[in-house]
This record gives sequence, C-alpha cells and structure tokens, in this order.
Amino acid sequence: MSDRVLPTITPETAHFWEGAKAGELRLQRCTPHGHTYFPPRFFCPHCGSRDVAVVKASGRAKLHSYVINHMKAPGFTPPFIVAVVELEEGVRMMGNILEVEPTHEAVALDMPLEVTFEELSDEIALPQWRPARGAAE
Repeated sequence: MSDRVLPTITPETAHFWEGAKAGELRLQRCTPHGHTYFPPRFFCPHCGSRDVAVVKASGRAKLHSYVINHMKAPGFTPPFIVAVVELEEGVRMMGNILEVEPTHEAVALDMPLEVTFEELSDEIALPQWRPARGAAE
C-alpha cells in the first residue's frame, strides 16, 4: 500500500469514504434548497439545515487551479500536480491530476477531467483526477 498520510474516517465523512471505496464520488445536498456541497458535514453550509442527503456526483470536472509541486512529500515522487477542480455540480475539490505530464505545457485551466480512485489502504480509496476520456489531448 501507500506510505502517504491517510485521512481519518469520521461519522460525518464515512459516506464519502465508503463511496470512494465503491468507485463513487459522493457529495451532500441540502434537501430544502438543493445546495450541493463539499467537504462533508452534518448541515448545509449555506442555510444551516440538517436536512441533507448524500448524492452520487457525475465525476466530471474542469481544472480550476493547479500547482506543479517539485518538493518531496511522503508518498509522492516530484514533480506532481496538485489541483483544485470544479465539479459539474458546482463544488470544488482538491486532488492530484494523474496521467498528465507535470508541465505547464501539458496542463491547461478548464481542461475537462474525470474522477479516478487511487487505493491507498483497505479502507481508503482517494479521489484523483485524470483527463476526461475522449477529451482532446
């Protein structure tokens, strides 16, 4: 397995990690108002409602921002891409972009991405990002 630092599964994040292990990107949506949000929490960050539902995200996103990291980090071989992606559902998440050369020539803002899952342990599969299948290279 990986020598990366693993997240801690808590009651409020369990649905997210169970989904990732099953190959699904799960978000939460406010039932009264329809706000979709991330990171997981027991209440809607927009209105405070505790009437929230877990929903399966499309897994499609576009690149919002990124850095190419050249420093050593546990579990990573530099250089690697650290990205903020914007999902079709409107929320933003951080992750790494895989299957792309870590150069500014190979990475472009707004490039279409899709989720993929990297298995880090028996309990944790981490959502990562790769170019969307069929996207122009």
